[in-house]
Order: sequence, then C-alpha cells, then structure tokens
Amino acid sequence: MSGRMTIVSVRPRVVATAWLCLGLLLAVCIPSGSADAVQLGESRYRELKRVLVLHSFGREFRPWSEYARSIKAELERQSPWPLDIQEHALLTARFNNPGPELPFVEYLGSLYQGAPPDVVLSIGAPAARFVQRYRGKLFPDTPMVLTAVEQRLVNRGDLTDNDVVVSVRNDFMAAFDNILRVLPDTKTVAMVIGASPLEKFWIDEVKRELKPLGDRVGLVWYSDLAFEEILKRAAKLPPNSVLFWGLMSVDAAGIVYEGDIALRSLHAVANAPIFSYQEPFFGGSTVGGPMLLTEDTSRKTVDAVMRILGGEKPASIKYETIEFGPPRYDWRELQRWSISESSLPAGSEIMFRDPTTWETYRWQLLMIASVILVQSGLISGLLHERRRRRVAEVESRQRLAELAHANRYSAVGELTTSIAHELNQPLGSILTNAETAELLLKGTSPDIDEIRQILADIRRDDQRASEVIRRLRSVLRKTPFEVMDIELNDTVREAIGLVSAVADGRRIALAYMPASADLHVKGDPVQLQQVVLNLIINAMDAVADADMKKREVNVSTVRAGNQAEIRIADTGPGIASADLGSVFNPFFTTKPQGMGMGLAIARTIIEAHHGSIAAENQPWGGALFTIRLPMIR
Repeated sequence: MSGRMTIVSVRPRVVATAWLCLGLLLAVCIPSGSADAVQLGESRYRELKRVLVLHSFGREFRPWSEYARSIKAELERQSPWPLDIQEHALLTARFNNPGPELPFVEYLGSLYQGAPPDVVLSIGAPAARFVQRYRGKLFPDTPMVLTAVEQRLVNRGDLTDNDVVVSVRNDFMAAFDNILRVLPDTKTVAMVIGASPLEKFWIDEVKRELKPLGDRVGLVWYSDLAFEEILKRAAKLPPNSVLFWGLMSVDAAGIVYEGDIALRSLHAVANAPIFSYQEPFFGGSTVGGPMLLTEDTSRKTVDAVMRILGGEKPASIKYETIEFGPPRYDWRELQRWSISESSLPAGSEIMFRDPTTWETYRWQLLMIASVILVQSGLISGLLHERRRRRVAEVESRQRLAELAHANRYSAVGELTTSIAHELNQPLGSILTNAETAELLLKGTSPDIDEIRQILADIRRDDQRASEVIRRLRSVLRKTPFEVMDIELNDTVREAIGLVSAVADGRRIALAYMPASADLHVKGDPVQLQQVVLNLIINAMDAVADADMKKREVNVSTVRAGNQAEIRIADTGPGIASADLGSVFNPFFTTKPQGMGMGLAIARTIIEAHHGSIAAENQPWGGALFTIRLPMIR
C-alpha cells in the first residue's frame, strides 16, 4: 500500500519501544557507513501517525460499522504517512441501563499515557459525547473529529477549537413523504425502533416531526416489545401497511442485536415492505428512498483527518450538515411489492436491477446467431443420420425388452412355489372364513359383530391375494422400454416382496434398509425390478450351502452425491478372483444349470438407464453387487 501500514488495537508504548529497540539494534549491527539507513528508519518512525477510532456500539454494528469501514479504507488510500489505526468500542450505549464508564476511561488512560494519538475519531453520538466528557482526563490537547453524529445530538456547549464536527440530519418527514409517494394507499406504518436511551430519544423526535401528518397515516410503535414479538406482528400486518426501520440496538427485553441481523430476520418474515433512511441498511432488505449516504460522511471525515494530520488547525475546518442524498431504490424490492417505477420521484436511481439477456450477452448472442446460421446447414444433414440412429435404438430396445421378458419368465419360474404359497394362504383363509360365516348365519341368533369381523378378514385376505397377483403381473407383462420418474425405495421394496416368501422357505434372512430420503430416478420400473430380482435370487443361491446362522442377504439403498445406489450383499463364499472380471459377460455362469444370461441382461438394462453395475468381494466374506443410477433431483 505504497509504504503504508495499519496496526489495529496495539499499545502505543509497545510500538514506541519496538521502534526504539530496532533503532538500537541497527546502531549496533550496522557499520558506520550505513548511518543513512538508521536515519531513514528514525525518519519513518517520526512520520508514523496514530488515529484512535472510538465506536459507539461495536465494530460490527450497522450503520456505524459501514461508516468506519469506508473511512479506514479511504484513510489508508490517501495517507502519505504510515498509519497506526487503533479501534475501541464504547458498549454502554447498547444497554437499557448502562453501567459505569469510569473503568473504560481508566483503561484508555493507562493505554495512552505518555503516547496520545494524533487524532481521536469518534463515530456516532454516544462516542462523541464520551470523548467530549472525558477530554480533559484522556486527550486534553488531541484534535478530535466527531463524525456520523446527528446534528441534534451534537453537544455544542462542550465543543472547543480543537474539534471538527461532521454531522448529519435525519429528515423523517422526507422519509415519510417518500413512503406516501410510492405507496399512496398506505394506512399504517409499523415503527421498528429499539428501547435504549438513544432510541427512546429518537422516538420522541420522530413523533414531533411527524405531527403535520395528522390522521393521514396511523403509527404503530414496537419499541416496548421484545424482538421475537415484533417478528410475529410484522408477519401479520393488515393490508396497506409498511414497516419503518429506525434502529434496533437493544429491544425491550434487553437483548442486543448487532449488525443488520435483526433487519434480515424482519425482512424474512414481514408481509409488508420495509423503508429506512440509512444507506448501510439498503441493498437486500429495504425498498429505498432518500437516505444518508455513507460516501458523503466518509469523504468529509477523511478530509478533516488528513488536514489535521497535515498540520491545519481544527478550528479552521468547517462543514455543512449532511442532508439526505438523491433517492435510491432496490429494484428487487420494487418487484417484490409491485411498486411501479412511475411512482418514484424524478431523478431516482434504481439499483440491483437484473439486466436483460440482450444487455448482458449482446455480443455473445450475435456470435451465437452467426454460428446458428452456419450450423443450420450441418443440422439438416445430420437429421437423416439421427433418424436412422433412432430407428436402430428403438429396435435395440425392443430386442432388449424381449430378452428381458424371457429372463423374467425364467426368474418367476424359480418363484412358482413361493407365489403359490402366497396365494394359497389368503385363499384358504377366505374359504375358512366364508364357511364359518355360513354356520353362524344358520344359527337362530347369529352374532352380527363376529360376522362383520369375518367379512373384514375376508376383505384383507382378498387384498393380500390381489397384491400378489398385481406384483406378478407387473413383472410378467410384456411392455416396451418405458422411461418414467420412479421412486427407487418403493421399486426395490416391491421386488423384495416377490422373493420374501422364497427366502423364508429357504431359511434365509432377507433384510432391506431403504434410504432415509426419497431417491428419484428416471427409468423403467419393471426392468429395474427384474435386475434387483435376479441379483437377490443369485445371492440366495450363493448362501444356500452356508451355515444356517450365516444365511443372510442384505439389500440397501443410499444416496451417493448425485447418484442413487442399490447394494445387494450376501454371506456366501464370494466370487473367485479370476471370475470377477467376467461375471457380466454373456454365457458366463458358475451354476450347473445356469445359462449365463442373467447378469449380462442386468448390466444391459442398467447401462440403458445411464447407470453402472459392479461386483466385488467383501473383506469379511460374501459378494457385494452395487447398482448406481443418476438421480433427477
């Protein structure tokens, strides 16, 4: 930064001692011929300027934090001297019942004893009154710049020739004229102002200034409420209402709100537009209007500090009170609350407007248009080739569907006993319940409640049998490859329902662990169920010869980034290392009666869904098949 340096919150005596030690070290270590270098270091030390910045509420408390940030950046840019900017915060202004200030005074006194700053810069009214009150004890001869202080809060009786004031004026009537201009139907204005002593002062000032409005608009005051209650009321304001944001440093419950966190919370729940007169709150939460501009205050403050550090007497530096700048409006808030731009005052500046596509990409669009003209000739030539490829793709899918259909018949053949058992159970129960109902009806006084329960049992068993038949039909039906939005957890669950009875009959523990959230993929549910069915049957075959306590097949679904995974693991002997690379090849099988087409068809189906399937051996034993499919949301 052109030879400048910035040191924040460092004891001046420590800095001075460090420079002195450096000078002694140079004197001892540098030969006499290098005396010029020592003098240069001493010269730079003499030029070091110390600026003490005193905050009223805290370093990150808007709007004053924005003033401080702008002032410091501009000081570092303009200063021809190295700067030591030290910052302290006067926190008592943030409390409804502030404590004593003397401990803080004593702290500052011990910190700057014997090494006062070159300029004291107070930001905000509380800091200005503090430095004026304790000037004699802390900095009796140090020039002071009192900035970002409202002109009504300037303690002019205590000003000296060593003070420069950069004051502002809050024109509440202008702010309300703006509200009624852009929203002329406004009936109610909810006033969001805190409960600290400073904020109570402003409540009285606002009431006094707005007396000329009379009954034109109703004012609702939130200063006696906790901020949580303010949020609840702001969410339920009646039609033709607006919110006016003054300041919220501490609410009626004594809770301190630093920065613009409170305003952002209010903006998130409010059902009415928010207006303010401070630029630091503009840009994301408030509609806008005439406001105090940070750059106006920063420019005059930096000018005063530079002139004082350059040797000019503070008494000769005078500035007019800073008024509201030209109105500015947030285009996003205008759109949100349907405020017409025609209702804005002449000379208004609309900011944060989304540029049109043409404005943003004019040259890119022209280039694209040129490319399109060139490509149109190529596209016409490619259409014929595309048509041929689509015909080939349709034929390929038809052959895949036919092959998959034949494979499903083969898989269902292995489940015949299980399906018959699943149908016989509800059908047998239906017959038994019907015969029981007949016997009851032949009695002299049949028990109607018991007959009603029997009918309920018959209905339940009928639904169970219907569900078995529905699942079987969905697997066996011959349909073309059909892509749709499916939920993978339910698709896998239906496939497991078809083989659960087989697992029970073989005394195999079949467990399913679905993902906690829905997994949406694009695909054909019948064919995906077929893949899961084949892999589960293979897993049950693999554990058939295992110990009774180790016959387990575990199915799970998880989300892995932008993909959904189906994992099917067993506790069988696993896959021989030499066969791992061949298990998905056509006609490769390790079963005596197998054709070697099941896994090949499974891989073809998954790849048609733009996914992948892999096989591996688990470290603790058994095989693991993993299916990965791209998710759509």
